Amino acid sequence: MTESTVPHADTAGGHEAGGGHGGGTTAIIAALGANIGIAIAKFVAFLITGASSMLAEAIHSLADSGNQVLLLIGGKRAKRQATPEHPFGFGRDRYIYSFIVAIVLFSVGGLFAIYEGVHKVRESGEVESQTVAIIVLLVAIGLEGFSLRTAMKETNEVRQPGESYWAFIRHARAPELPVVLLEDTAALTGLVLALLGVGLSAMTGNSLYDGLGTIAIGLLLVAVAAILATETKSLLIGESATPDAQRRIVDALTAGDGVESVIHMRTQHLGPEELLVAAKIAVRHDETAAGVARAIDEAEARVRAAEPIARVIYLEPDIRRPGTDATQG
Repeated sequence: MTESTVPHADTAGGHEAGGGHGGGTTAIIAALGANIGIAIAKFVAFLITGASSMLAEAIHSLADSGNQVLLLIGGKRAKRQATPEHPFGFGRDRYIYSFIVAIVLFSVGGLFAIYEGVHKVRESGEVESQTVAIIVLLVAIGLEGFSLRTAMKETNEVRQPGESYWAFIRHARAPELPVVLLEDTAALTGLVLALLGVGLSAMTGNSLYDGLGTIAIGLLLVAVAAILATETKSLLIGESATPDAQRRIVDALTAGDGVESVIHMRTQHLGPEELLVAAKIAVRHDETAAGVARAIDEAEARVRAAEPIARVIYLEPDIRRPGTDATQG
């Protein structure tokens, strides 16, 4: 028995990134519009009241706006065509920009809020015009609620039946919707913390609670940054296709007469909507070269029909040896 060492490859196909529901463009734009308006209102409220929690929330909203801009830039850059230097395209640009969102903006915003909160606690005083701050926070809660509702609606279009939002954030291969979901959830939680801080300061006449609320907002942002960084780092390193996608690919490969079984298979996401598939397939020992080539072409067509994001496919024919089990990844 001899083994063919020449893989059959096909790298055709565009690099779609950010289109459709997978990119969450609608959710990003909704969040961007809401956060810009909220940030302006919070800065004005801070100038009137001097409440540190309002400043922390203003920085939070400003960071969120920057996040959405970066996600939109990443989606656009990911659409660039492959080059000789980058033969698999630029799909992972979406992961790069999401990682920047986590590390730079959330971390910087969170650390600034913690610093401002500690400063406020040490120099306790009065918060002026608390009514203005409370009104701004209540309006912001309404706007953030709209943004979160839009993100949840977009997520429900791609989320698996019965899958929790947390599971979706952990397992999604497209970073935009998980980022926006976490952003909006953190923003709503931060607004509630700011409202508690300002409200307690208004009732007691002491800005200590405003400072404590600011510290809590900072810790929240740092926690979100850690979650996003961990999940995006995994995508940057390279994650395999989901178990369901792997099963569909194996079923497609073995659905024709020319492929007896899958000896082993490896998959990796080149981007959210771009999947590399490399597999060694078992063919009949008496098959002709023309028959093997035809079986590979047909197998590729079946894989693309079953899993359209399989853009780069390498199939290597071999003869299955006794005791060889299929491995996937």
